[in-house]
Amino acid sequence: MKKVLVLLGATASGKTSMAIELALKFNAEIISADSRQIYRELSIGSAKPSSEELAMARHHFINEKDLLDDYDAASFAQDAWRRIADVWARGKNALVVGGSTLYLKSLVVGFSELPSGDDAVRARLFKELEELGSETLYERLKRLDPERAKTLDHTKTQRLVRSLEVIELSGRKMSELQAERRCAPPFEFELVGLDLPRERLYERINRRVDEMMRKGLLDEAKWLYETFGERRKQAKINALETVGYKELFSFLDGTIALQVAIDLVKQHTRNYAKRQLTFFRNQFAVRWIDASSPSFALNQISSILTRLT
Repeated sequence: MKKVLVLLGATASGKTSMAIELALKFNAEIISADSRQIYRELSIGSAKPSSEELAMARHHFINEKDLLDDYDAASFAQDAWRRIADVWARGKNALVVGGSTLYLKSLVVGFSELPSGDDAVRARLFKELEELGSETLYERLKRLDPERAKTLDHTKTQRLVRSLEVIELSGRKMSELQAERRCAPPFEFELVGLDLPRERLYERINRRVDEMMRKGLLDEAKWLYETFGERRKQAKINALETVGYKELFSFLDGTIALQVAIDLVKQHTRNYAKRQLTFFRNQFAVRWIDASSPSFALNQISSILTRLT
């Protein structure tokens, strides 16, 4: 069976434009592995492709969900496997593109069957997180599931809450459930990464944040803040607890100045890019392509795609 090419890389590494060129060249449809671009309400802050770019090649998993829809990495993997099979059945190629680490891991490696989330349990845990602090909840996880606790720290609040939620709902350790037989992908994947010198990547990130602000990121954040503010008080909305939105929410709360918020968006995005690259190098076997010259990278990846197709 043909392998599926996965184009990954840190945020702002040039995946979107590269993917469109490849899709046009190889009669491919793009399977987006981005956990924020899937939501209709998140556009500027998620660096979603423009309407013109979306019109150039068919994209899957962009603008398909509402922000309050319950959707996770396992759901994405199962849906993406079906989409890839459908794309192939229609005589086209499938190209996976993205940088969301958990989406990519579930897609490429598979996932463990875990209990579905429970809104009431999750809301209570986030309330405890707010009142007691992340360190207290992390200590609880260390007592209940020390193996799982070793894989994160108290700052990984989303994963911390999810781990405690799974324990409460299943009565079992999350590490035990994850060690059991996984749902394995029905395809093989070839992973190619866009590699940039760290200084150049950080320059691109800083410029992109400035461009986002010019395009209206603050207005987008204000609309989200006003539209989902009450819901966010009741329970966390994962996609809004991310870089680019949470910093501007702090400005809208009146706790920091706007320029401080913008500087934090840049800093946190650079930190996120570093974590992405560490994850990719630790979790996957990636063929890294120097993306300093887009034409060189396009030729290199085209050679790989030619072999796969």
